[in-house]
Amino acid sequence: MAVIAGLVWWLVRHDGGPGDVAAPPSEQQQEEPDPLTSGEFHYQTAGGPLISDDCVANSYGKVVAWFENHPCKRVSRALYAVEHEGARALVSVVLVTMPSANEAQQLKLTTDTDGTGNINDLIRDETVTIPDAPNVAQGEYASKVEDTDVIIVEAAFFGDHDDADLLARIGSDALRLGPVLR
Repeated sequence: MAVIAGLVWWLVRHDGGPGDVAAPPSEQQQEEPDPLTSGEFHYQTAGGPLISDDCVANSYGKVVAWFENHPCKRVSRALYAVEHEGARALVSVVLVTMPSANEAQQLKLTTDTDGTGNINDLIRDETVTIPDAPNVAQGEYASKVEDTDVIIVEAAFFGDHDDADLLARIGSDALRLGPVLR
């Protein structure tokens, strides 16, 4: 009984009266910003994500042979659409997880080199069909390494739109979507 009385007394004394200041919500209670809409551009999912542990089957060109000698742990692929001031672009985001940070750096160097191939985007391997979809492999390319992860972005405009600076900004901004694919 004394415990209950003590608890009631504590609750009465700590009822959030005029002198009390509410504690800020914990980190877990705060909402995380939506990565698709929290950057310079707002993206809508157009396909995926698809996850596999077979990077050989999901790549093309010399990258196939590279993966045969350096198996990945996982590859996640997705497509996003973005509109900005009347321009529409399709963006492929790929997240490849390698066994080591060194292999991640090697993969980035390989895919950054022209003519070596890459990871298939979801249009290229016909997993997703989007009418009049541009060939993202012929558009903007961006990549970065985060520890054992390699994020690869390819982006191209729908139709005849041509703005290299805007497409470069979209490609750079889309790199932040890689962690969404974890």
